[in-house]
Amino acid sequence: MSFVKEFREFAVKGNVVDMAVGIIIGAAFGKIVSSLVSDVVTPPLGYIIGGVDFTKLAITMPAIREGAEPVTLRYGVFLQATFDFIIVAFAIFLIIKLINRLRRAEEAKPAAPAVPPPPPRQEVLLEEIRDLLKQQR
Repeated sequence: MSFVKEFREFAVKGNVVDMAVGIIIGAAFGKIVSSLVSDVVTPPLGYIIGGVDFTKLAITMPAIREGAEPVTLRYGVFLQATFDFIIVAFAIFLIIKLINRLRRAEEAKPAAPAVPPPPPRQEVLLEEIRDLLKQQR
């Protein structure tokens, strides 16, 4: 089997296409969640905690040797990333919880009564013959 043919079979398989669609939708969903966190959730939190910007928290250690740059430990960036993760995880949790609640409500709705399938053609013909015999008596 040629390399090109083998690659084409791999790339066109349903699993690969499904995975690609999932990744694309996941990236788009990631943008939605990021916007939700940065534009909706974080501003009220910033207002509540007084506008503290953790990214500016740092410890600067002096240079060890002459002419070297001092080392800055920016632990505030790490704290901000941790808080962002917690906020994003909580926002996703709430969204998934809402989706699951809506899904359960949809599943709880009673299903429409099933319409029985029409009888087989033989039974219909037999019923017609029976009715004709009853009329002749």
